[in-house]
Amino acid sequence: MSETYGIKAYWAHRPESAEQCARRAEMFFRLLAECHPDFAPWYEKSSSARKALQLGFEPTLETFLKFFGREKYQSGNDGFRFGTWTGREAEDHGAMVMLRCGSKGEVAPNSLWIFFPKEALGEERVLTAPVVSGAMRAIAVAWEPEWAVATADGLWDELSGGSQLGCFVGWMTYFSRERGEVPTLSSPVRVEPVGDKGTLVTLTPERLTPSNPEHVALAWRTQRALEERGLFRLMVPSASRRKA
Repeated sequence: MSETYGIKAYWAHRPESAEQCARRAEMFFRLLAECHPDFAPWYEKSSSARKALQLGFEPTLETFLKFFGREKYQSGNDGFRFGTWTGREAEDHGAMVMLRCGSKGEVAPNSLWIFFPKEALGEERVLTAPVVSGAMRAIAVAWEPEWAVATADGLWDELSGGSQLGCFVGWMTYFSRERGEVPTLSSPVRVEPVGDKGTLVTLTPERLTPSNPEHVALAWRTQRALEERGLFRLMVPSASRRKA
């Protein structure tokens, strides 16, 4: 069974210049490449895989400054958007990153999404706890999000309940320190600091799957425990949504 997994990270109201975003992007891709060799080659997105495979780039400060200087990667006067992938002929066998940064918006926050390759249970190369936790840490260190979740699409649907951002757990969940202190949780859940940035909560050492009822039950128990500590307040306050 090959379920679709990814990471979604969010932070609101952080207007930053092209240079500031480029420095964060350079750091992020460097740290991500240390997680797995598949995260070393990167290509700009294009209308066809064949064309995209001719658009390889080195994720350096100079490269991102060039990208963010292009109109196609600018969100008007409010930050930058950028998409890239690892260049496999079959797109579901490669990874993809979608980024929005530098925005002052609160209702449409800045975000970074990683889409992982599809891998069957028992045949994981990238979808392992060390790789995924490394990617979560790379996001936390480079982009300093308020909240991030690594999970399967099925668990996203199961646990979010259609709620606003920042209201549920995944296989791994990151909380910035501004969100509050994460309590000690019962085994097998691990709670680990990410430097001085925040806390990473990992539900299981193996891949968490929506087809495993024990995994889903563990996720719900953990979610209720964290809700009691006020860690799932909305990313976008209700007043801001009404004004929008």
